[in-house]
Amino acid sequence: MQYEPQIEQLGNKDYILCSWRRKYVRLTPEEWVRQHFLHALVEDFGYPQSLIAVEAAITVGEVSKRCDAIVYNAALQPLCLIEFKAPTVSLSQRVFDQMAVYNRRLGVRFFFLSNGKFHCACRVLDHTYERLPSIPLYAQICQNT
Repeated sequence: MQYEPQIEQLGNKDYILCSWRRKYVRLTPEEWVRQHFLHALVEDFGYPQSLIAVEAAITVGEVSKRCDAIVYNAALQPLCLIEFKAPTVSLSQRVFDQMAVYNRRLGVRFFFLSNGKFHCACRVLDHTYERLPSIPLYAQICQNT
């Protein structure tokens, strides 16, 4: 995939065009990872751009949270949570625990983690998860729900 980000500078800060939010957003290391990963999902793995929500608000208990991205099926049921971190942040147990908290609300069967250097795809089982060897195609996660 050859993704060419559109970057603008306002003042002394860089902004990147987010195709999902249809606006320029502050270019942080995490945002760089998000834009590249999501474009790869669409271009290389067949994920429909229209079925990916970015910075999706959810409520967990009494607390409002924001998921970095949620992938839906054609019936608009959540299939997959995605968490992005800056390249300097490791994909630690703490990150996996964060996904578990979000998933209590959504009940998805898959989640992906990426810090731009490392990517992790997992299938959610009853009370645990199984690491997958690679990011699955969209058609594969639709079949496994």
